[in-house]
Amino acid sequence: MTDAEILQGVTDIFRDVFGDDDLVLTPDMTADDIDDWDSFNHINIMVATEVRFGIKFQTAEVEPLRNVGELLSLIRQKLSVKA
Repeated sequence: MTDAEILQGVTDIFRDVFGDDDLVLTPDMTADDIDDWDSFNHINIMVATEVRFGIKFQTAEVEPLRNVGELLSLIRQKLSVKA
């Protein structure tokens, strides 16, 4: 899976969770940049990401994430281990 495909998948998830079809993600985007990105929606994002990509996150992996770029890197890492 390419980085572009991962980004598109995550973008689709964010658009669904936040109900905004025009949302454009950037690697440096954080919860402060998106209205309603609270702890509940964060969980929704993580669960939807696990389902979409067929991976599982550990709490210790998710807690230190600071932005979308770090989430993309974690997904890429999980997918490479899975392959």
